[in-house]
Amino acid sequence: MSSGYFIHNATIINEEKRFRGCIKLKGQFIEKIYEGPASAEENLKNYTVIDAKGKWLIPGFIDDQVHFREPGLTNKGDLYTEPKSAVAGGITSFMEMPNTVPAAISQQLLADKYVIAAEKSLANYSFYIGIANDNLDQLVKTDPTSVCGAKIFMGSSTGNLVVDNPSSLENIFREVKLLIASHCEDDPLIKQNLKHLQETYGDDIPVQMHPVIRNTEACYRSSSRAIEMAEKFGTRLHILHISTARETELFRNDIPLSEKKVTAEACVHHLWFSEGDYLTKGNYIKWNPAIKSIADRDAVRQALIDGRIDVLATDHAPHTIAEKKNPYLTAPSGGPLAQHAMQALFEMAFQGIFTPEFIVSRYAHKVADLFSIDRRGYLREGYFADLVLVNPDDPQIVTEDSILSKCGWSPFMGTTFKAKVEKTFINGNLVYDNGIFDESSRGMRLMFNR
Repeated sequence: MSSGYFIHNATIINEEKRFRGCIKLKGQFIEKIYEGPASAEENLKNYTVIDAKGKWLIPGFIDDQVHFREPGLTNKGDLYTEPKSAVAGGITSFMEMPNTVPAAISQQLLADKYVIAAEKSLANYSFYIGIANDNLDQLVKTDPTSVCGAKIFMGSSTGNLVVDNPSSLENIFREVKLLIASHCEDDPLIKQNLKHLQETYGDDIPVQMHPVIRNTEACYRSSSRAIEMAEKFGTRLHILHISTARETELFRNDIPLSEKKVTAEACVHHLWFSEGDYLTKGNYIKWNPAIKSIADRDAVRQALIDGRIDVLATDHAPHTIAEKKNPYLTAPSGGPLAQHAMQALFEMAFQGIFTPEFIVSRYAHKVADLFSIDRRGYLREGYFADLVLVNPDDPQIVTEDSILSKCGWSPFMGTTFKAKVEKTFINGNLVYDNGIFDESSRGMRLMFNR
């Protein structure tokens, strides 16, 4: 019986460094890291040896914003299919949003999701509790050491997760001691923009108008208000999926992440696509907030590089193909990204936009730091063995047959990526190996040092 794994000859990318080395995994943990070859006296009896020559060995990515749809929306995705697609893409841990059916706005409903994940998820997991007008009593009961945070739709609504009562909003920002993750778009302005365009187009609005309806002002108005509230009450605020150049001006890079009370996230689709892509992709790149101009895309990239934006994520949110084929007004926003996010980001590295070291930092290290995740996000001795082996030169085209998300499509259909995820280890288990899954284990609940 194998005691663990010994991965040698790897190009290890970790903590802004790149070096040739070896890593020894035992049980759930990283037992030893070697720079250069291991000692000839190293005891490898009962260890499975993997030669990683020419491959990158990196910590598994941690996605702080996904929508995996269970319970209630399992025709789109669930807590088996979507974590599985994430694992194939090198994402080893995720934090899932509360806008399921029913929405996770109570301690019991939140606990129910953890039970499902423990039974089904191949990846490690945490779940946000949803913020509503009338659930402050549930929010303050949430244990910050075992729950990633609370999610608020700030100025925008989804289902019963709208917070539109000013006194409720102040109480939430004053009383909730959890990290509050916020979707920031101003709903009244969006409705006004929509009404104006309906006067021109009727109900036949082209999808190219999505960034006109959900425009820069709608994002900035909501984000700036959220930051104002957070600063007033000293709230720990994390603003999700920044999509505009103007919003990037709201964030600081003159203090370290550990001292920030307000942080920000960029998503892969806002870094990759721009408004010209609506002509070919249509509703398949309809997200909220909207994908906007090339100038906005480039400004978000720059804010990520200079530290105003802190972390990367996907906002993975599958919908069925039938739903996406609806006219613009009835087609839902969101799409699957977890399986191909790492490949898309490394493609940008090959284009010279980022470096692989930078991507690993923003999608593993800094996510772990921002959320104070216990012993994950780094390749360190004594940490959980969440690792990914990447071949940087094995081109792979995204085809319908290769897609693992339950919805069966991807905005990257037909794209060829140079890098390929070969192996994914989670808690020391080789869960994914060149298209083959070992489903004998399940992921673990994330814990937080708070």
